[in-house]
Amino acid sequence: MAPRRARRPSRTPSAPPRPVGRPPVWPDETRPPRERDITLLWALRSPCSFGCPHCYFGELDLDKAGPPKEVGMLSHIPVRDLDHAALEAFARSLADSPVERVVLAGGEPLDWLPTLSVIKTIKDAGCEVVIATNGVPLTRPGIARRLVELGVDGVSVSLDSADAAVNDRLRPSRSGRVGHREVLAGIRTLLEGRGDGAGPRVGIYTVVIRERPQEITDVARLAAEVGVDYYVPQPISLPPDHKLFAERCHTAADVPAVEEQLLRLQQDPGGLTLPGTAYIRQFLASIATQDSGRIEHCFGGAQLFFVQPDGSVWDCPSDRRIAATPPAARRTIVGTEARTLFADRPVCTDCSHFSRDCVNMGPLVLGMPRLLGREGT
Repeated sequence: MAPRRARRPSRTPSAPPRPVGRPPVWPDETRPPRERDITLLWALRSPCSFGCPHCYFGELDLDKAGPPKEVGMLSHIPVRDLDHAALEAFARSLADSPVERVVLAGGEPLDWLPTLSVIKTIKDAGCEVVIATNGVPLTRPGIARRLVELGVDGVSVSLDSADAAVNDRLRPSRSGRVGHREVLAGIRTLLEGRGDGAGPRVGIYTVVIRERPQEITDVARLAAEVGVDYYVPQPISLPPDHKLFAERCHTAADVPAVEEQLLRLQQDPGGLTLPGTAYIRQFLASIATQDSGRIEHCFGGAQLFFVQPDGSVWDCPSDRRIAATPPAARRTIVGTEARTLFADRPVCTDCSHFSRDCVNMGPLVLGMPRLLGREGT
């Protein structure tokens, strides 16, 4: 087990107001664009050893029956994943570009060993790197140590329940041989490898489902016991035609139960760094409004871009925003450089495609300085 470490005192934010029935804007946390202010959410690879039914990549069994053929449709079947050379070429071009931060996701990025080489190239380009992982690869020899050596800035690990049996039901592994225990073992391995060093900061992300609002505080307590630095509960986001939509997605009637848990978390964060109050308001508003409305001053297409494993570039990972992108506006990282790709972008956008995906992007962009312990620097 990783030794407990002294923690920075965590501010206890004031209670958020109740949602007002429309998606709030982000003005209290937005900032004027800087020379480098883009967060690139880069889904590097498609495969993953877990089969989470709520994954934004879809379900492997359905993809096997009929792999997606449309541009923008994600799949765990890596038929169009770019090769290592193409990924490295674009990563090198991040130097002197507007990209400040790259969040490497998937699929599972750490199941593919060349990811470590891509990380080095991105760091050499002067960008922050945050890894979004299921946590299990951190138990493999040398992976955690190499992330420390490469100077990775943050590692966000997915864990959806403090109860092992519940978590492994919600996030089943394809082999049936790994789960909650190995995820915690991976976190502890990384914390031990980091030791007293400055990084990477380590956090836990929890997808909150309708039937288990208590996981908001239960996982937070577990996170504090393990010794991670930050914690982000997220509302589950599924399309209305998903087979689990009615069972797992919140309705307006669920707002009081979720709000109670979020307030308890804010009042007693247990030393964990949490997203700001704007995020909490977005979380509650997304439940109250049922994924409808307009986002003013959205950072999608201004400070956030999404890259799929096939190299396609979108303003954000929202399936609604992707579907609304006309063919003439579609882009790719193949054969281009980041300086050119992101040269012309607005300060912000007003978006009419609000969904719970929007809520989950907030901590990646506006909240990441706080989570990485760099707020105010």
